[in-house]
Amino acid sequence: MSEQAWQKSSYSGAHDECVEVRAVAEEVEFRESDDPGVIVRATRATLMNLLDAIKAGELDHHA
Repeated sequence: MSEQAWQKSSYSGAHDECVEVRAVAEEVEFRESDDPGVIVRATRATLMNLLDAIKAGELDHHA
């Protein structure tokens, strides 16, 4: 895998309790900053489908 830098939201400030993301080839990787050994990978299309579902409120019943 690439050694591209992880990015986190500017809303996180200096805290280490956030989700970090990076693009690697055709995938997007996610990890929890306080547990960086666990990485979740998804295709860009899968990520876009997830974001669309969240924006549409399709997953609100899980909250």
